[in-house]
Amino acid sequence: MAPRDFIIHPSDYDLERVVADIHEIRRWNKQRFEMEQLTAIVHEDLSRGLCVGYKDLGPDEFWIRGHFPGVPLMPGVLMCEAAAQLSSYFSTRYNLLDAAVVGFGGLEEVRFREPVRPGNRLVIAVERVRVRPKAMIVCRFQGLVRESIVVDGVIKGVPLPIDALASADKAAM
Repeated sequence: MAPRDFIIHPSDYDLERVVADIHEIRRWNKQRFEMEQLTAIVHEDLSRGLCVGYKDLGPDEFWIRGHFPGVPLMPGVLMCEAAAQLSSYFSTRYNLLDAAVVGFGGLEEVRFREPVRPGNRLVIAVERVRVRPKAMIVCRFQGLVRESIVVDGVIKGVPLPIDALASADKAAM
């Protein structure tokens, strides 16, 4: 199956025009340390439900040593996680889901088309397909390296009851 058309053509955003750096992303996303899979946000279009960000892959990514020794390839699940974090950032920042924290709800039609390696910049675009406030957001996503689509699919986000989860965790201690 051939890759779909671009969600947004690379000529329609500027990777040098950062609209949200890692500190701004952290205001909206809870992931930290190794689980942070976004470096910056470079494009937001609320009317189209569109957001573009990227992850710069350095030589010290936690997965390099083991996936795979001598031939490091970014795990597909981390590409999907990067898309989930971008969707979560956009959903939470603009209160699309009416939720303080958005969690992974599912994936559909995901295709990995080319390897992503240390030194690459993985550019991710997400586009809202539909939203049911307090229930679910569905987005198309694409990951690009240079102008090649390396991954694409559909991602779903759901509200997480973070307060209830935190309370249950404290009670278990």
